[in-house]
Amino acid sequence: MKKRRKKKHDEHMDESWLIPYADILTLLLALFIVMFASSTVDQAKFNQMSQVFNEIFGGGENVLDYASLVETDDTEDDIDSEAGAEAEEMTEEERQIQEFLQEQSERETAAAADMEELEEIQDQIEEYIGTNSLGETFETELTDEGLLLTIRDNVLFASGSADVRSEYSNVAQDVAGLLEFDPPRNVIITGHTDNVPISTASFGSNWELSVMRAVNFMKLIIENPDLDPRWFSAKGFGEFQPIASNDTEAGRSQNRRVEVLILPRVTSDGTVTNTP
Repeated sequence: MKKRRKKKHDEHMDESWLIPYADILTLLLALFIVMFASSTVDQAKFNQMSQVFNEIFGGGENVLDYASLVETDDTEDDIDSEAGAEAEEMTEEERQIQEFLQEQSERETAAAADMEELEEIQDQIEEYIGTNSLGETFETELTDEGLLLTIRDNVLFASGSADVRSEYSNVAQDVAGLLEFDPPRNVIITGHTDNVPISTASFGSNWELSVMRAVNFMKLIIENPDLDPRWFSAKGFGEFQPIASNDTEAGRSQNRRVEVLILPRVTSDGTVTNTP
């Protein structure tokens, strides 16, 4: 009897180890790339690369999640220099704030001192008004723009005229004496009228009448040799800035006026205005 020979079967090697081996090679390659890139790291590119690798390997916490811990090209001296620059920058900002506050305080102090001086000038003018019994035609007021002296124009001018009455020219001279300041101050003289229309050979409108009244009164004032004309100016508003109703004679009388505005040298916000 013949013995049957057993059929030979192909022998296959177990290849299951190839998968983890390939994973290890991939990880080693990735680690090599990371280490190479870290030697001359560009932080933005490194973070981008870290994100890509994390996505490839399914996320999770690994060395790439801690990109900020990788040593960069910055040396300790660079870091100290940057920190020092930030400290200097903060110091500079603080210095600027301190200077601003100091300047603001000085401006406020100067403005307060100037206001006290204007109050003293007002007292002097009020004393002149009281001494000469001019209370019904002269009035003073401290405003945001400065010290305002208001003179009813019926004292200074005849109706429809811009010439100062001769009997009141001494009033202009007295006012001029009250405007002697050291150092000088800017003074603005303004003419106003009521709303009654005027059309004469001399004046075609209340604009012209108000301007010429202001100019003529100013010309008498700056005849004072102690006053510098460069500090004076004149303007007119006609009937367009009334202080009372034009419906009554009393109101129209108030609106016909000349104003002398003595400007502050320093405004409340610290602006210097004392220039000719």
